[in-house]
Amino acid sequence: MTSISETAAVVLGATTAAGAVATALLARSRRALAARGAVQSEALNAAELRGQVLHEQLQQLGDELQHLVANRLPGLALHLVSAHHPVPGPKHEALAGTPYAPLYEAVLGHYTDTVTKERRRIDASARAALRGACQDIQALSYRLQTQVEGLQGDFDDPRLLDSLFKVDHLNEQAIRLVQKAAIVCGAWPGHVRPDTYVVEIVSGASSRLHGYERIKISSRLLDSNLAVVGRAAEPIAVALTELMANALEHSRDDLAVEVGVIQTGTGSICVTIDDAGTGMSAEAVRRGARLVSGAEQQDTLLTELGDPPALGLAAIGRLVADHGFQVSIDQVSPYSGVRAVLTVPPHLLTKIDEEQEPISAMAAMPAAAPAAPQWPAQAAPSTAPHTPDSTQDDVDDLPQRRRRPRAERGGDAPGIEPQELNPETARDTWSQFQAGLAAGQAATDSKEAQ
Repeated sequence: MTSISETAAVVLGATTAAGAVATALLARSRRALAARGAVQSEALNAAELRGQVLHEQLQQLGDELQHLVANRLPGLALHLVSAHHPVPGPKHEALAGTPYAPLYEAVLGHYTDTVTKERRRIDASARAALRGACQDIQALSYRLQTQVEGLQGDFDDPRLLDSLFKVDHLNEQAIRLVQKAAIVCGAWPGHVRPDTYVVEIVSGASSRLHGYERIKISSRLLDSNLAVVGRAAEPIAVALTELMANALEHSRDDLAVEVGVIQTGTGSICVTIDDAGTGMSAEAVRRGARLVSGAEQQDTLLTELGDPPALGLAAIGRLVADHGFQVSIDQVSPYSGVRAVLTVPPHLLTKIDEEQEPISAMAAMPAAAPAAPQWPAQAAPSTAPHTPDSTQDDVDDLPQRRRRPRAERGGDAPGIEPQELNPETARDTWSQFQAGLAAGQAATDSKEAQ
């Protein structure tokens, strides 16, 4: 019995130990399953979080792409036309530090390069077409001018001559419009001059304009034989014409435009053009100064000159860049308008023998040098015998101011008596003028033939 009890006790102990072990193993298994479930739950939550983040990033990238196509690229296109239009920035600032931000900027850079190259290609094609057309029209206009000048020498009728002069002047204005368009497109001025007097260039520039009678030219040149070298004579004449045209256009029809020709101490010639217009805004001054400087001619497109394009200042800038004179329009005139100054440097100046090639009678004459003041000379003591009519009071009188004869007063203009208009006298005057013009042309032709 004792052995049976002991055996039962051993079996029971073994069973209890096995149960304990099984219980421990089961608990351990449950803990492992719980830990595995927690890990799987965390992984699932992390996956869901990453999916949500990716979804948000994809949505931001889509919104940014739509913003790029709908807003940023059109804004950049307008900005390339005019800097006044701003370029919109990114829509989502969170993308600034991501690898996608440089890609968007690369798209903008490629778009800028493509649009700029295409605009320049189109502008070059337009310039070439316009340049060819302008040169053909300019050549025909010069031929027409030659024909009109020939007709002026064939007729003596004052009324016909007056009509021919008007036709010639209208043709000259048409040449000017075509000429400046051709210059902006890269053509040369189209007219070759010999060395030309400075005052003749200024007078000739004013004669090309409608309203030339409002231009008052004064010359302060000390050397009347100063001239501009032939290669720069016509470009400077074109630039002066456009500056005078702007002055006439921006001032009232009853206001004069004053043009002064000054010889500086450095050997240069300055031509000042003063108008009494409304002036220019600060933005217009900056833009005009940039155009006439000649520094950015390759960057200026026809589409940037307005609609219709304002070609005057652009033509001046092209001539300044090609020939080396200077133009400034950023000063205020004494009449609260605009003062334009064209400076001809010494290397573009020369001198002409006035005896071999006299200056034109239509040019403004140089101002005479200021004369020293002249004082009335004291009268010599009279040695005439004293007459009974003389009195002591005559001797004691104070010296009296005596008016000098008009011939001695070089500064006074001779008096001009008003004359009645006589058609016959006018006809004779025109005939004499035409005869003198024909004689001068004949002399010039004979000189060139020699």
